[in-house]
Amino acid sequence: MTVENSTIKNRIKNLLRSPSIKLRKNKTGNNKECLGNKVTLEKVLGITAAGNRALASDPRSGLVAYPAGCVVVLLNPKKSKQYHILNNSRKTITTLAFSPDGKHVVTGESGHVPAVRVWDVAERTQVAELQEHKYGVACVAFSPNSKYIVSVGYQHDMIVNVWAWKKNVVVAANKVSSKVTAVSFSDDSSYFVTAGNRHVKFWYLDHAKSSKVNATVPLLGRSGLLGELRNNFFSDVACGKGRKADSTFCITSSGLLCEFNDKRLLDKWVELRTGLATSLSVTEDLIFCGCADGTVRAFSPVNLHFICTLPRPHCLAATAPRWGPCSQTAKHVPRVSGGLPPDKG
Repeated sequence: MTVENSTIKNRIKNLLRSPSIKLRKNKTGNNKECLGNKVTLEKVLGITAAGNRALASDPRSGLVAYPAGCVVVLLNPKKSKQYHILNNSRKTITTLAFSPDGKHVVTGESGHVPAVRVWDVAERTQVAELQEHKYGVACVAFSPNSKYIVSVGYQHDMIVNVWAWKKNVVVAANKVSSKVTAVSFSDDSSYFVTAGNRHVKFWYLDHAKSSKVNATVPLLGRSGLLGELRNNFFSDVACGKGRKADSTFCITSSGLLCEFNDKRLLDKWVELRTGLATSLSVTEDLIFCGCADGTVRAFSPVNLHFICTLPRPHCLAATAPRWGPCSQTAKHVPRVSGGLPPDKG
């Protein structure tokens, strides 16, 4: 038995030393290298956006950006074509936003020591990185003049940073104790507004701009005067544009569209007549509110008068005649409330 075992062992050793075995091993290695060079990400199915803060569109190019794990998907709806930005840190992207000129995308991520990253859209490469958060980045936004990026951390992170990203310097920062889900810059880039759980706060940059000290200065913040709506969850916020640039618009998860005046006072609101409201988009002429079941309602920013309910997309992209007519307008006109006295703020 001993002789037979030694003979078998010798045969195995000889086989392993055989040139043909080595050749096969080398071929396998070469195949892996070739496959690594040839395999590219062609299409992503699905989306990991947690809300409106992780979905952005560029009006100039028409690109739509959204996260799928550690990948930013840049979708061209007209051509039905995807482009991809891969986050090499492999951390899940939680929020993103386009720059005003559409040339850059800023992303925030989750995980230990998460970064705020700026990407070149055309080249799909990283051009800047900021690591000032500890637990995760809830929302990000470019200022309209493209000089600054504001990033808000998760609730346990409790940090709001204003970043002069081209200089890689945090110019202002402060703490926030509430859960924040949205941020929006004013038209003139002088302040931005955060919204969240029983939270609407106005943050001012004037003193940060005028400071000649290179060190980070405290960010000046003032709470919005919420009055009788103080116990609401404010799910999204958008600063007004054009003639309504002094106003700020918010929606509550319970289904209210609210307007703050230039004194930070919530003085008007309308009922959206929906079980849930999640997203908000404001132009000079229209306010769009994203509601439950794919409902989108449009209002006038001048007086919050209801205009229409947009038709819903048809199931499986079917044609309209097959599925019947669609309603162009809502069957109700939401009630306008307001005039909160200052002493209730």
